[in-house]
Amino acid sequence: MPHIALVTLVVGDYDEAIRFYTEALGFRLVEDTPRLDGSRWVVVEPGAGGGGTALLLARAKGEAQRARIGDQTGGRVGFFLYTDDFARDHARMTAAGVTFLEEPRHEPYGSVAVFRDLYGNRWDLLQPAA
Repeated sequence: MPHIALVTLVVGDYDEAIRFYTEALGFRLVEDTPRLDGSRWVVVEPGAGGGGTALLLARAKGEAQRARIGDQTGGRVGFFLYTDDFARDHARMTAAGVTFLEEPRHEPYGSVAVFRDLYGNRWDLLQPAA
C-alpha cells in the first residue's frame, strides 16, 4: 500500500541537525551516507522500530533554500510528533533544552504542546485521546 516514507526538512548543518533530532527529540539515525557531490543522505526517524514517516535532513543549497530554514511552513505548525506518553516525552524534551512555546494543553483530541526545533520550525508534541 502506498505511504509517505520521507519528508524533507531543510537544515543548516547536517551534524547539528543530527544531534538535535537524535539527542533532544530521541529520534534514531537511520542513514548518513556521503554523496559524490559533497552532500549527505541523512535520514532520522522517531522511535526505535521504524515503519513510520522519516525525515530526510537536507542541507540547504543556495540562498533560496537557506531562506526557508526554520520557516518551511510559513510559521504554521508543520510537523506532528505523536507520543504514547505525553508527560514523559515533554519532560525529557524540556530537560534536553527543547523550547516549548506554550504550556501543555488537554484538548478533546489529546494532550498537546507546540515546540520549536533547533531552526525554529513549529511542531506539535501530541498524545492522541484514547
